[in-house]
Amino acid sequence: MKKIVIDEIYCKGCKLCIDQCPKNVFENSSKRNPKGYLVPDVARAEDCIACLLCEMICPDMAITVEVVDDEKGS
Repeated sequence: MKKIVIDEIYCKGCKLCIDQCPKNVFENSSKRNPKGYLVPDVARAEDCIACLLCEMICPDMAITVEVVDDEKGS
């Protein structure tokens, strides 16, 4: 399971994550951060392959991808 967090305080709405995600996890939104920038929406987190391209390409380091191991036991 993947958890994708966009730090809205740092995001400047450049849309690089939307353009570069190979699985189209992100999409445009009408949500604005306190600085007035349009922050992308994580629309399809279940499609994320945890390639971390969004983390690497974000010029403001506003995206974090966490891979959560939800298996119990073993």
